[in-house]
Amino acid sequence: MNVGTIKETKEQEDRVGLTPAGAGAVVQAGHAALVERGAGEGSGFSDDEYRRAGATLAESPQDVVGRCDLLVKVKELLPPEFGFLRQDLILFSFLHLPALPDFADAVLTSGATAIAFEGVQKADGSLPILTPMSQVAGRMAAEIGAQLLKRPGPGRGKLLAGAPGVAPARAVVLGSGSVATAACRALMGFQARVTVMSPDLRRLAYLEELFGGHIATRAVSPVALAEELAGADLLITGVLVPGAVTPKVVTREMVRSMGPGAVIVDVDIDLGGAVETARLTSHADPTYIEEGVIHYCVPNMPGAVPRTATEALMSATLPYILALADDGLDAIRKDPSLAAGVNAIKGKVTHERLAKALGLPYTPVEEVL
Repeated sequence: MNVGTIKETKEQEDRVGLTPAGAGAVVQAGHAALVERGAGEGSGFSDDEYRRAGATLAESPQDVVGRCDLLVKVKELLPPEFGFLRQDLILFSFLHLPALPDFADAVLTSGATAIAFEGVQKADGSLPILTPMSQVAGRMAAEIGAQLLKRPGPGRGKLLAGAPGVAPARAVVLGSGSVATAACRALMGFQARVTVMSPDLRRLAYLEELFGGHIATRAVSPVALAEELAGADLLITGVLVPGAVTPKVVTREMVRSMGPGAVIVDVDIDLGGAVETARLTSHADPTYIEEGVIHYCVPNMPGAVPRTATEALMSATLPYILALADDGLDAIRKDPSLAAGVNAIKGKVTHERLAKALGLPYTPVEEVL
């Protein structure tokens, strides 16, 4: 099989779908690796490194896509790239189709097989490809929150750790998965006062034990969330419903109650965001102020640390890439975790939550195969 990757075109997205080591593994497995020239430069990988790994360099994304059977990307295709889709192509990347109806329509119209990184799910419920990016984003969220609270800027001029005789800043982490865990670890390093909120009491107990009782935990409800956010300095969201748009659980009134100069980092913005006042921003223009509160809502946060993020992503995706290269669509039949990530095949929506989000019929993946 021909496995290809192209340069990402999303604003300031410097990650790449295949590292030279990943391309080399594809070649060693008996397949061809096609890489657009310059695709890896943002992550610190030169064309010469790809060439030495055995990859074939192509002059344009069209050249790569026209020759490859499996296209591995990081982020979703943008409208100028929708024409790359075709029925005999397997697209393997972050898709976020519930929040991108135009992209979803292009995928379905083309008949391409679309497999979402964020949907690949093991029997125990873990998300092996999304997890490393969530860990990166969670750690970044704490760093970003700490910086935005400072001055110069509109932050309220607080140090997360406080000082002798001065209370630490108060941070609320919404969620209890990978983003929340990583954010808590970083916030603990900053010595902030942290409260984690989630409906999952088992995970809350785990986090309380993991951090030695140095964080507070609270079952989430509208009343409890409103109480915790009133006067809070920092909110980090890590809410995820796989295959669906993120529910808006933080209301405008809750945002207002945080007070001027507080900070929100909505890590869920890829799928619509968990905060009513959240709207997409970018690395070039990452923040805005609404209700007096600084909002950071960049959908591709790990793109700011492309070398780290790309290497972490490659470690997670490579086994699935090799399986797809070896067996094609049979890999989906063989591996239920990969099948869980299939969003569409031959114009059919094969993910139940996605079908509900788009208002389209759902067809089980095994029926299409």
